[in-house]
Amino acid sequence: MAQPLVKKDDDHDDEAEYSPFLGIEKGAVLQEARVFNDPQLDPRRCSQVITKLLYLLNQGETFTKIEATEVFFAVTKLFQSRDLGLRRMVYLMIKELSPSSDEVIIVTSSLMKDMNSKTDMYRANAIRVLCRITDGTLLTQIERYLKQAIVDKNPVVASAALVSGIHLLQSNPEIVKRWSNEVQEAMQSRAALVQFHALALLHQIRQNDRLAVSKLVTSLTRGTVRSPLAQCLLIRYTCQVIRESAGNTQTGERPFYDYLESCLRHKAEMVIFEAARAITELNGVTSRELTPAITVLQLFLSSSKPVLRFAAVRTLNKVAMMHPMAVTNCNIDMESLISDQNRSIATLAITTLLKTGNESSVDRLMKQITNFMSDIADEFKIVVVEAIRSLCLKFPLKYRSLMNFLSNILREEGGFEYKKAIVDSIVILIRDIPDAKESGLLHLCEFIEDCEFTYLSTQILHFLGIEGPKTSDPSKYIRYIYNRVHLENATVRASAVSTLAKFGAMVDSLKPRIFVLLRRCLFDSDDEVRDRATLYLNTLGADGAMDETNEDASEFLFGSLDVPLVNLETSLKNYESSDEPFDISSVPREVKVQPLAEKKAPSKKPAGLGAPPSGPTATVDAYEKLLSSIPEFSSFGNLFKSSAPVELTEAETEYAVNVVKHIFDQHVVFQYNCTNTIPEQLLENVTVLVDSSEAEEFAEVASKPLQSLPYDSPGQTFVAFEKPQGVPAVGKFSNILKFIVKEVDTSTGEAEDDGVEDEYRLEDLEVVAADYMQKVGVSNFRNAWENMNPDSERVDEYGLGPRENLSEAVNAVINLLGMQPCEGTEVVPSNSRSHTCLLSGVFIGNVRVLVRLSFGIDGEKEVAMKLAVRSDDESVSDAIHEIVASG
Repeated sequence: MAQPLVKKDDDHDDEAEYSPFLGIEKGAVLQEARVFNDPQLDPRRCSQVITKLLYLLNQGETFTKIEATEVFFAVTKLFQSRDLGLRRMVYLMIKELSPSSDEVIIVTSSLMKDMNSKTDMYRANAIRVLCRITDGTLLTQIERYLKQAIVDKNPVVASAALVSGIHLLQSNPEIVKRWSNEVQEAMQSRAALVQFHALALLHQIRQNDRLAVSKLVTSLTRGTVRSPLAQCLLIRYTCQVIRESAGNTQTGERPFYDYLESCLRHKAEMVIFEAARAITELNGVTSRELTPAITVLQLFLSSSKPVLRFAAVRTLNKVAMMHPMAVTNCNIDMESLISDQNRSIATLAITTLLKTGNESSVDRLMKQITNFMSDIADEFKIVVVEAIRSLCLKFPLKYRSLMNFLSNILREEGGFEYKKAIVDSIVILIRDIPDAKESGLLHLCEFIEDCEFTYLSTQILHFLGIEGPKTSDPSKYIRYIYNRVHLENATVRASAVSTLAKFGAMVDSLKPRIFVLLRRCLFDSDDEVRDRATLYLNTLGADGAMDETNEDASEFLFGSLDVPLVNLETSLKNYESSDEPFDISSVPREVKVQPLAEKKAPSKKPAGLGAPPSGPTATVDAYEKLLSSIPEFSSFGNLFKSSAPVELTEAETEYAVNVVKHIFDQHVVFQYNCTNTIPEQLLENVTVLVDSSEAEEFAEVASKPLQSLPYDSPGQTFVAFEKPQGVPAVGKFSNILKFIVKEVDTSTGEAEDDGVEDEYRLEDLEVVAADYMQKVGVSNFRNAWENMNPDSERVDEYGLGPRENLSEAVNAVINLLGMQPCEGTEVVPSNSRSHTCLLSGVFIGNVRVLVRLSFGIDGEKEVAMKLAVRSDDESVSDAIHEIVASG
């Protein structure tokens, strides 16, 4: 009795499937290939051997040159067989072996014979193989046959020729471009695949000519493209033309929109969906334009075909990110998809509903999601959690039900990424919704009682230490924290000790109890835990010396580390043990970018100190040592900042020059790093004449010429300017490199005595506001913001004009201010309509500055920005606003 068929996607615990290729070896298969030489060929056995050879090739097995040649010659003998199945295997084998040009000749005649055969299957396959293995010379010989094949009545032959043309366009474009007339004729074919392939080839032939593509699309959208596949392709090309012509259209009418809308009424589902998707992805699409596309996608939601339901709900999910109100009409249909058997469809339906739902539907959605969560994988759960977080921020009054839902799923089984997503969501809700703080912190406390992930436990303990002391009853959290000291590993115990110390520092009434707990930690088995307990007991005054925590202790416990870790690490490595203690104020606080000179080709030597070999701290130290060793600049005081090198010449010119801007409180020094790239020349008395007529606040006070600049040996010349003290003066400087040229005998290396004065025009140089700002990050922006004097805050709103997207606007403001983005806020999610960016830095005069930027973009791509600044000096807050206003 026949065995019942088993579906492929059924799960079997005991996988009993047998692979016919199990354990095959190359040597054994090559021995079997001798069957190709038998006088009486067995087509079935030959096909099996070719199948094994193809399997080995596709598994990455490599054949030596001799092995490949032997197999190739043996396979060519199979052309004498008339068996159709075997012939197709022979074609496949020749394509995979990719014979060399001298071997191709052996099969060319057989393939050309097949190309003119009466058997259509031979013709189509022979065309594909010939075009795969042939070179340009042979292609000209068979071009006539290929042109005939393109307009052949048999669709299989025509498609084979068109697809071969698409491949040949990469290697022999001149030949394929001559087939335009035949391809145009193939466009009229009634066969769906022929029309599809003809359109693809026609577009590729014209793709570099924008006008030709536009004409092609215009003519085809007016005509009748019968093939649904070709219609889908045409819709994509139409969208491409719409995108490219977006900036050129003066009127409000969008070109070709009527065509896209007419495709929504096509009888083929694939064309309807492609048109709907294309309309939803148009730049700056309006609600009126979206409506017909949303309507057909809504019909697909109730389709019996899972693929249509998935396609529709995924497209609506993307639309909901930008136009949530446009999708609300589909909510009832999507609610029915929550119970869909396909969990991918159900997940997309849930997340779309969470984006488009209103406040009244939140509770109903939560009940449906609760039953649904246990049936999906962690990666889908993370998507749902992120959608719930967004919903809670959208409707803060619903925080109770949403927070309870998050705490319930936090107690269920799940992997690290899933748990981290939930914890991050709860932390964000606590920070942004004040009423949610008490319940959210308790949920986190309950979670760490049974948390298996060290990272999450330490993250929650750190957060508790910041937010817990600010609650109405901080003492209720102490039990949860101290339990960690007894029940967890050393890393978590150390974090718990730090958190206890923060409670003691912030809540004086708890201090005696905290001291008792910290003293117990002095007997811990781990030295890190013991050391922390000892440190905090002394810092908080456990010996009775202090009743209240002083400012130094609070700064130590809660202050952010305002030096980059990489700089601190480098300074500690360079610190030599002596009687003087290590001074953290000596650590450079600027985050250094890679100097431009380092990005040059390896053959070029770095232009002086423009590209020191070591890390960022070493760069600053090297600049400071160099400038202090020059008598003209030694009285300028401490170096505030050195810029990355700015190129003043193009690549591969006679002289390579870049400049580093050194900023002092009352001076700016330009260090010109020069390299002579001409072996036959020696440059002497090298100086840079700087014209500061467009920089009125600057006055030149000193310069240091370079005595000699041999070939490929970097050197520096300096020019110093005075500016008003502590003022971020800006200006533009034009530069001319002046020098004396002496000819050099390359054989002896000796230069002539007499030289000629010459000069070389360099690019202009600008000193901008960002040059007066160090990129100094903070580890906890919110904490740093709250600890800064609120009286120094200055807030204003600005219009940034039309921008392509929010990311462009964010980067423009960051570059204008020259500050360090915090907490990854420089990254703008794709298609986002609003964004908040946090920046930190130190302004000249060592004034700390924090900036909070809120961006929004409307349908016309106009960007608005709200700028809030806090700093240690109110005048600096005003200065930041002046920079943005004038930028």
